Formats: sequence, C-alpha cells, structure tokens
Amino acid sequence: MKRAAMVIAVLGLCSLSFAQDKPAAQNPPAGQAAGQAATAPQGKRPPAAKTQPEFEAYKAGMALPDGAATEKAADDFATKYPDSELRVMLYKSAMQKYQQANNGEKMMEMAQKALTFDPDDPEALLGVAQVLAERTRDTDLDKDQRLAEAKKDAERSLSTIDTDVPTSGYPPEQLNAYKGFLRSQAYAIIGTLAFNAKTWPDAETNLRKSIDAFPQQLDAVAVFRLAVALDMQNKIPEAIKYCDQAVDLTKDRPDSGAGKAARAEKDRLTKLASGTAPGQNPAPKN
Repeated sequence: MKRAAMVIAVLGLCSLSFAQDKPAAQNPPAGQAAGQAATAPQGKRPPAAKTQPEFEAYKAGMALPDGAATEKAADDFATKYPDSELRVMLYKSAMQKYQQANNGEKMMEMAQKALTFDPDDPEALLGVAQVLAERTRDTDLDKDQRLAEAKKDAERSLSTIDTDVPTSGYPPEQLNAYKGFLRSQAYAIIGTLAFNAKTWPDAETNLRKSIDAFPQQLDAVAVFRLAVALDMQNKIPEAIKYCDQAVDLTKDRPDSGAGKAARAEKDRLTKLASGTAPGQNPAPKN
C-alpha cells in the first residue's frame, strides 16, 4: 500500500475524530483553544461517546499496536456498545493498521465493516476501492464487478469528503490537508483503473487531479503512471518531466517496484527522445 507516511497523518486526524460529552467548564479537546467551539466552522459533528466506560474502551482499542488486536477490540466494542457512534472509528483504525502491514484482504474487510456503520465514510470507501483497484487480476472471475465497485466507491468518496468528514473544531490547515489527501487517493484510484484499462486520456486526467489535490506529498506511483500515460499518447517531453519526478521521489528506494519501473521508463524515454529506441532510426544530427 502507498504513502505509508501519510497514513500516520491520517491517523492523527482520526484520533481526534471523537467527542465525549462533558460539562462546559471542562477543558476543550487537545488542539482546540478555549472559545474555539463558538467560532469554529459548522460541519458534521464528530462521533461522541455516551458514557465514560464506552470512552475508555474506545481509547484502549485505538491504542493497540496492530490490526489483529484492534480488529478484536472493535468486534468486542461493537458487541458491548451496539449503539456507539465510535464503532466506525475502531474499524477504521484496524483498517489503517492492516494497510500499514500491507494486508489488503483484511484492510478491505475492516473498511467494509466500517461502512456498515457509516456507508458514506470517504476513508472506508477508499479503503475498499484501493484494494479492489490494485489487487484485482485479469484471471478473477468477478473482475468486472470488482473494478466497477472500485470506481463507484472512489467516485462516491469524492462526494462524501465534503459531507461526511467532521469539520467543527479542527484547524483549517489540518482539515484541508486531510481532505486533499482523500481526494488525491480517490483520483489516483480512478486514474489507476483507467491506466490498467489502457484508457490513456482518462488516466492522464485523473492522475493529474490526484497530484494537484495533494502536492504536499506526491505519490511516486501516481507520478510514474502519469508519465506512462503521457508516453502512450506520444507526449514525450512532458512524460520525461514526470518520469524524472518519479525517479527523484524514489531516490531513497531505487530498488523498489516503483523505483525500478521509473528508471526503466526514464531510460526508454531518453532513448526515444534521442531517436535510439529499439526499432527507431537515430535522431538526425544538426
């Protein structure tokens, strides 16, 4: 799974995405200044615990280090607190931890469980879409259904990012970064589906949108795929530009899948631009 570092940032926001009912005189949640609630922009209310034991059980589950332990805690929590608004948060935490462990099957399972509590949660929608887009094979009997579901979920997330992500009480820069990251992921998934289908103009359009949505942390795979999509449309100078960027983004891991692919594509594009690619006559000299 991609963008491991950004997962931590997403987790940082999600860990704040709850509110426990408290008397007004108590301190505001961490990161919220006194009086901020009165001036914060209005939006969907974050999930809230109804009792102190529910809140403590939620915190204990969120603090667990791995996906399996968090999944069990989420199942136990959902059984003990069947009406809790925090169930979706625990399953999303398990989803994120399985993602970090590169366990796509369990990541998607946790995302699907989260969606049973909030069918419009954009992060859970993207969790399902990402696994389906990246791990569906041509030999899968249900290939068409899986890819259609991936596209539907990714497109749905683009609508629910602005309606389903809690907004009140968060610093605007943190909220905007989180939404930008989610949009970037959604467009990357849609672009990947077009890329795999060799629909190069659609791949180019959506991969550009992915890069533009979250330029703070570029996804080397999306940048590389954009380079290839441009190459396949004979847009060689721009393809070289993005290929160089993909090579630079993978300079610390040149032997990774993305690193090797970017370097192979750069070598091909360099030869193509100079007229020395296989089957091509050398470029004329001035």
